[in-house]
Amino acid sequence: MKPSNENNHKKQPGFWTHFAISLTIVGGMLAANFSSKAAESFSVEVIGKGKPVIMIPGLMSDASVWRPTAEALSGQYQLHLISIAGFAGKPAIDGELLPTVTQELLQYINQHHLKQPAIVGHSLGAFMAFNLASSAPEMIGTVIAVDGLPYLAPVFSRTNDTTVAMMQGQADYLRQQYQQMSPQQLSAMTAQGLFIQATSQQHQQQVLDMATRSDPKAAGQAVYELLTTDLRPVVHQIKSKVLLLGAGGALTSNADRERAKALYQQQIASIAHATLEFNEQSRHFIMLDQPAWLANQIISALQE
Repeated sequence: MKPSNENNHKKQPGFWTHFAISLTIVGGMLAANFSSKAAESFSVEVIGKGKPVIMIPGLMSDASVWRPTAEALSGQYQLHLISIAGFAGKPAIDGELLPTVTQELLQYINQHHLKQPAIVGHSLGAFMAFNLASSAPEMIGTVIAVDGLPYLAPVFSRTNDTTVAMMQGQADYLRQQYQQMSPQQLSAMTAQGLFIQATSQQHQQQVLDMATRSDPKAAGQAVYELLTTDLRPVVHQIKSKVLLLGAGGALTSNADRERAKALYQQQIASIAHATLEFNEQSRHFIMLDQPAWLANQIISALQE
């Protein structure tokens, strides 16, 4: 896919290919481990006891990606592992997806009397974390965004000057393309970018399996909503601490990594208490590639 304003920018091969794929083609515990149907748009697995932490996976992923991290956290925290409708075998819903998930997650927080839960989100889930914290700043605690941003489109346009209006045509086109895909075609497309997602073949296969079981229409709707929803004008409303974690392991040079860091930093610049950290060894699924590093980052952020 090429951005509509491509000719206005010099090409930067490598980084932008990796970055775009990583953000758009994604996804024996302890006692007190149970599952529940919390809403139409998502289901929840609850693990552990303590301060509540909601963990949201990325595009075409489910709660299984969080289990390595949950094992490290469940002794201190009550973890609410989310699986979104239409992803990794979960039944899809009609109409808007991410706005529905946002609304129903806020209802879930109220219904279960979760006091300022921390939100840990990966990729699309990171976008959801920014959305929740800016929509209801009094309700949400610490935000930990794992390789995801308040607005996706700049990874295609190569500039944070990009607006929703610039991307509307691309978003419409992509949604239509996804709607016409078979599950096999969706799987084949995902397979092309697996080297960006995770380092080991085992984890790459895990990512592919989740995508293969995902609903193409739901994935297309999510991509459309990510490209047409810009949270940058509202993230300044976030009152809690924000930790944005980037993955630089698939980037090919120091210059690529510096460009990525600059783009990430610009997107959180208006948030009062925001910090950026990069893991230069990990690929997009940091929880699979660098589970100990990620768990330590989360624990440190939650304890501060």
